[in-house]
Amino acid sequence: MILSRDEALRKLQRMAYEIVESNFNEKEIIMAGIKENGVIISKILGDFLKPIFKGEINLIEIAINKKSPREIAIVTKKQPQKFDDKVIIIVDDVSNSGQTLLYAIRPFLEYYPAKIQTLVLVDRSHKRFPVTPDFTGLSIATALSEKIVVETEAGDVAGARIEG
Repeated sequence: MILSRDEALRKLQRMAYEIVESNFNEKEIIMAGIKENGVIISKILGDFLKPIFKGEINLIEIAINKKSPREIAIVTKKQPQKFDDKVIIIVDDVSNSGQTLLYAIRPFLEYYPAKIQTLVLVDRSHKRFPVTPDFTGLSIATALSEKIVVETEAGDVAGARIEG
């Protein structure tokens, strides 16, 4: 294990404070979680943000087809959702090459957001695309053959481990 449940939650809580420091004058933050684990992480972050962020926090989901990453769906509770002049934070569990974060940014480029930021619980150092997370829980160098898995249970982060 590279992260226990408690360590992961401490890192997420720290990142919530970093989000507030980076966005203290904003009225709204949109937490865009990439399905599946990114959604769970964005909900946990939302809970950490509620008592410390004075603005509104909205959670949305981004569904990316892994076989055809140009197929992206944004799921919101508010229809239609407007992203102009909003802070959008794209949330995922692990950043490997930067490809998923790059594709997740794409649908928001049709709007004029105030800023787009990225957040991952674990960042690897194998970038093929020019996307570096703005908020990172843990940076770790791994072999290309290794895989990092963030484990979740009942809507909570259970930890992270290296496979391979």
